[in-house]
Amino acid sequence: MLNKEQLDAASAPLGHNLIIASAGTGKTSTIVGRIVHLLQSGISADKIMLLTFTNKASSEMIKRLESHFSKDILKDIQAGTFHAIAYRYLKEHYKILLKQPRELKILLRSIYNNRIFNEIASTPPYKADYLYDLFSLYINSFDGKFVDFIAQRNEEHSIYADIYDDIFNEFMDLKRQYNYVSYDDLLILYRDKIIENNLSLKEILVDEYQDTNHLQNSIILNIKAESLFCVGDYDQSIYAFNGSDIGIIASFKDRFSDARIFSLTKNYRSSGKILEVANNVIAHNPRIYPKSLEVICKREDSKVEVFSFSDTKEQYQYIARHISTSATSLLQTAIIFRNNISSDYMEASLRELGISVRKKGGRSFFESKEISLLIDILNLFFNKLDMMAFINVLSIGSGIGESIAKDIYDCLIFLGNGNIKDGLLNPKDSNKPYKNKLRNAQLGLFDDIFIQEDRARFDRYLSSDFASHLLLSHPKLTSKSAVFINKFYKLFLIKRDNLDNLFKEIINSDFFAEIKNSLSISRVKNKYKSINDIKIREEKDNIDKKVSILYNLSKSYNDLGRFLNSITLNSAESSSGDGVNLLTIHASKGLEFDDVYIIDLMDGRFPNTKLMSKTGSLEEERRLFYVATTRARHNVYFTFAYKDWAKNTNYTPSIFLKEAKLVR
Repeated sequence: MLNKEQLDAASAPLGHNLIIASAGTGKTSTIVGRIVHLLQSGISADKIMLLTFTNKASSEMIKRLESHFSKDILKDIQAGTFHAIAYRYLKEHYKILLKQPRELKILLRSIYNNRIFNEIASTPPYKADYLYDLFSLYINSFDGKFVDFIAQRNEEHSIYADIYDDIFNEFMDLKRQYNYVSYDDLLILYRDKIIENNLSLKEILVDEYQDTNHLQNSIILNIKAESLFCVGDYDQSIYAFNGSDIGIIASFKDRFSDARIFSLTKNYRSSGKILEVANNVIAHNPRIYPKSLEVICKREDSKVEVFSFSDTKEQYQYIARHISTSATSLLQTAIIFRNNISSDYMEASLRELGISVRKKGGRSFFESKEISLLIDILNLFFNKLDMMAFINVLSIGSGIGESIAKDIYDCLIFLGNGNIKDGLLNPKDSNKPYKNKLRNAQLGLFDDIFIQEDRARFDRYLSSDFASHLLLSHPKLTSKSAVFINKFYKLFLIKRDNLDNLFKEIINSDFFAEIKNSLSISRVKNKYKSINDIKIREEKDNIDKKVSILYNLSKSYNDLGRFLNSITLNSAESSSGDGVNLLTIHASKGLEFDDVYIIDLMDGRFPNTKLMSKTGSLEEERRLFYVATTRARHNVYFTFAYKDWAKNTNYTPSIFLKEAKLVR
């Protein structure tokens, strides 16, 4: 049942409708009610598009609709994230290979590392990974040339702008050549195709409208939709780092002459005490649309408490003890943090007490090195031309790296007439398998002349069928790297008959054993500064456990391509583990818990002054505090420390605790 405010919004006439839905006011019920209204009004399901922030959110909404309509009707609604809808559309009409940022950064680094920057001491060039993120921000938020974007953000980097620009031109050309697309490319291609194909709909519903960026908004505006139904809350706009523009929701009534604004004011989630704290802080931000919240859930026993500590270590240990004695279930308990370093120490303190942890928003299971490498090996069996997978897998070898790995890829493509497997197993004869680079000093390009080495120099270390392979003439290879490539070569002798057998063959191969050994030794060295056989065995066991998780996921699929597509689209929303929810603020969005701990509330940490200086602002940090606080239903605990025990840094309580009137 919808309340009057929700019903008024859900049954609004077609046109441009904006619903201001504060935390806990039932925006999901309102969106579901709107779709019910549209379908009951005779609007065809295939003329409705539902854009949500996560695929999980759209799935839950469609599930709710099943109590009103058959699945045969609902399947025609275009529902999902911007990226999921774009991906489904493009896969039906075009040949594309969606790649994760971690994969594309490897490709970009292979290009970047072949450039030479004439550095100015006071302004070193951006690193490749940061440059990738910067380019993504440019695509999502800026109209104009990349060199102008660079100049606007940091004038000192204009001296490198032409090199940056050329790196990305080469990067984009390579992606087009191999049909690779990033998440950003999906949206650009989709926008171009809907304009070309004149896509028209009856209504577009947009959830989390406050986090829409320029690129996403251009898609909404280029679909010929008779009606928009946008639901959001400007106080929860927290994605400026990804290009989201609060001005899009703020200007709604000015951009559309027939705009209607609805407000949902009844909060069904949090207690009055919790909302008072959240509202005291967010009131310091400029008001865009007037609103006030009415507390529906009366909880007299609700707690809002502040805990202070002499140092951060004491803070983390106390929180762990507090949770260990709490009557609240672990699954209904969340620890929310602003800085990733907080997560690592907090998790260690919890595990010391035997408290299990469920993580989301930190480092994804799919981003762990062993899993990303295993996925890339599988990708090579699905697509023999997958350059990024090749570079990621081969570059882990001793003395190889990304640039040499790309050289070897180009060599195998040449030797195999466009097929790396043929280049490995049946190479054509050539006295010059590696090509020289072009020279252009202005763009950071210099001669890289390959002096062909004796390809038989490593034969005594190699199997007879790989000995004297033409790719071994690369001058920078060593005996260790040659042995590693020999094991890689043997991978391609695997007979792929089905996904299950392929998976088992790969994880039992000498090549994957080498990867496990290399990763385990590296991790033990980093942790303990020495080699310890017992610890190495433990690391290998941890890798085996992760591999087992991925293997079990693969059992739901008979087709390798479908399995890889599923991982690519859904890995960003994945959680790992069971127990206390350990979350970034961004990952906590849309969730709710009985007990919430918001940690490290010190000026400099939260608000995070470092991130504020890049793409954020104090107003956005304040919205992050509001989002974190309103995840709580019953109790919220704010914690801070006067000193960081690891860095020996002194702190004062966060300004937000003062604005909340919780400290002086």
